[in-house]
Parts: sequence; C-alpha cells; structure tokens
Amino acid sequence: MPAESSISAAGLRRRDRVAILGALAGVTALAWTYLLAMAGMQGMGALHAWSPLDVALLLAMWLVMMAGMMLPAATPMTLLYAQVARKALRDGSVLPPTAVFVTGYLLAWGAFSVAATAAQWGLERMALLSPMLAASSPRLGAALMIAAGAYQLTPWKDTCLAHCRDPVSFFADQFRPGTWGALRLGFRHGLYCLGCCWVLMGLLFVGGVMNLLWIAALSAFVLAEKVIPYGVWGGRAAGALMIAAGALLLLRP
Repeated sequence: MPAESSISAAGLRRRDRVAILGALAGVTALAWTYLLAMAGMQGMGALHAWSPLDVALLLAMWLVMMAGMMLPAATPMTLLYAQVARKALRDGSVLPPTAVFVTGYLLAWGAFSVAATAAQWGLERMALLSPMLAASSPRLGAALMIAAGAYQLTPWKDTCLAHCRDPVSFFADQFRPGTWGALRLGFRHGLYCLGCCWVLMGLLFVGGVMNLLWIAALSAFVLAEKVIPYGVWGGRAAGALMIAAGALLLLRP
C-alpha cells in the first residue's frame, strides 16, 4: 500500500476525476429520477395489506433513496480509492476497480434499507403514517426529532464522523489487498457513514418519505457535515435545534 503521505485525491488526472464524478453524479441523478417517479405515483402512501410485491417495491424505493442521498457523501473516499488504484497500476500492481469499493459502500446502506422497510411496515401496522409516509402522531414526530438531535451530541456520532471526515487516515488503517479487501473497505466506510446518519434517517418519517424537498435537505445536511470545515460544530448546533423542535412538537396542542 502507498505511504499515507502520497494518498491524495488531487493525484488523480483531471480526466479520471471527471469520469468518476460523472459516474457518481449519473447514478445519483438516476436515483433521484426514480424517486421523482415514485413520488408522482398514486397509492404509494401507507399500505394496509402488504403483498410480496409491495415489500419488494418499497425495499427498492429505500435502496434507491439511500443511493441517491449517500453517494455524494462518499465522493471524497471514492476519489481517494481511485487515485490509489491508479498509483498502484503505475507501480506495476493492480487494485480492484473503484466500482468494487462503491458496491461495498452501498451494501452497508442496503442493510439499512432492509431495516427501514421493516420500520415502515411496523409504523403502518400501528396506523402511525400518513399517505405521504410521514408520522401522523405528533408524539412520534417529536420523539424522532429529539432522538436525532440527541444523537448529534454523542461521542458515537463524533467517532463515526471523524472517520468520514478523514478519508486518508481511514484508508491507511483499513486498506486490505484484493477484491474482498476493496469490498470490505467500502463496506466499513459505509458502516461509519451509517453510524453518523442512521438516526438522522429517521427524520424521513417526520417530513415524509415521499417529500423530495425534505429528502434533499437531509442529503445536503449529511454532505455538509462531512466536507465543510466546522461541520462538527454545525452538526451539534443542528442537534440542539432538533431537540428544541421536538420539544415544541410535544408542547403543541
């Protein structure tokens, strides 16, 4: 593996960066196109009798949604992996394609999508979702807001976010050779990203799983936390605001 000091996404040629960014943007755009189509469909609200097809369609919706929301946040690490792969090729060795790393990352979020589908089924069974798949109970909405805000202030959040914000150190620590190593690297990066954001994803049930503006706002927040300086403190401030918003929901008549 190359020395940590030589790992930098800036080491990629412009053509390679454009190709990788274009691929990520293309997949993200396809995901958002799918979500737009789903949002425009009738009958995508709370389902009272789930057939196997319903489960498959809703799982597909969650898988696509997570890809559309989380792939932008993986861009720094994806570019880094691609740069290391190119350097290895120049040095006479071959690393698995960048797509293998991205697949591992999406597998982590695929596991979350299964859990989210199950959560949606449970909430629907308890009649706690509106047709737009938002919490119909103010208490549930408040609980989700407070939980998300409180998690922003925990050391678990800080630990996971630190890994996501420092892809060079993460790569140096977690890299293993071979296809399995690339898949493992992507999966572990996805797990840390999931550790940052899994409670935040519960807010989809506050604003509405089919509310594209709400989805976009959460996506932008997740990305900003990982790439903008002082994102940690911004996240903590946002956590305090979420707790306050949840408290207001509880107090509202």
